[in-house]
Amino acid sequence: MPRLSLSQTHRLVADTLTRCRTSSGNAESVARALVAAEEAGQAGHGLRRVPSYAAQALSGKVDGQAIPASRQERPGVLAVDACNGFAYPAIDLAVDWLTGTAPKQGIALAGITRSHHCGVAGVTVERLADAGLVAIMFANSPAAMAPWGGRRPLFGTNPIAFAAPRPGGRPAIVVDVSLSKVARGKIMAAGQRGEEIPEGWALDAEGRATTDPKAALAGTMVPMGDAKGTALALMVELLSAGLVGAHFGYEASSFFTAEGPAPGVGQLILAIDPGAFGFAGADGGQGALGRIEELAAAIEAEPGARLPGARRTELKRKVAADGVPVDDALLAEIEALGRNEPA
Repeated sequence: MPRLSLSQTHRLVADTLTRCRTSSGNAESVARALVAAEEAGQAGHGLRRVPSYAAQALSGKVDGQAIPASRQERPGVLAVDACNGFAYPAIDLAVDWLTGTAPKQGIALAGITRSHHCGVAGVTVERLADAGLVAIMFANSPAAMAPWGGRRPLFGTNPIAFAAPRPGGRPAIVVDVSLSKVARGKIMAAGQRGEEIPEGWALDAEGRATTDPKAALAGTMVPMGDAKGTALALMVELLSAGLVGAHFGYEASSFFTAEGPAPGVGQLILAIDPGAFGFAGADGGQGALGRIEELAAAIEAEPGARLPGARRTELKRKVAADGVPVDDALLAEIEALGRNEPA
């Protein structure tokens, strides 16, 4: 299987999208996000997204030329309109503002509307943790899960991500969970590879367990934690779509197909300055960061336990050294995208 360096992967994504009616700035933003997904070990949110992204830019379902707009509603609140473009330029705008505002305000909130697939939410909150902030992100997505006891999909798989910085330059604590048993991107990736999925991941359109990726994508995802998972999905819909005026999952079109209107989903990102409460801590020194480190150290000292986010650093090193694996068929498909489009 071919392997591409991180710079080759970035260039492949950016050049492909630029051929497919996407501005160079937006293409660069998307490329950074997809490379970060590969570094995080989330291939379903990496290169495998390029064919669907390119198809949607070519069809106009995603406006590849969109420039996100923002307005500061309150001292600590930023409203961002992704303008039916890719989510990543809007997320970049929000992260830049949060990084500058949260240390001044103590807390800052950015809501993004008329947005698209946000990729690996853990990557976004990790960026904020690397800037010294505690961060939480909520994102909704096209309907894929039914309310507990129901059959009609109303909620997306709706990721929740959290990150907290650690003192001394240690890697951030990063929690990133999808509210389905697995992320829908894993089912898409299995379908692209021509593989079945494990039973228990999804149900077909008739509510029966299935191992067929195509039937799974046409049906519903099994929620994480059964009824608790769908309750959390409801919470995310209200926070990331209801508060910011975005589409709920059942109103949003697919992230995977080129047909139909823009998905118009939303994201909500909260950033907190860990020094906001002003306490010095028991040692009179590092305060909240010191407390974060105490708990992190206790987890790391437990035999067999792993601190969430710890594996990401090793994955990044491995991908940087070994490159990004991409099968021949996917690479050929990506390299052909947009070649026949009029100049």
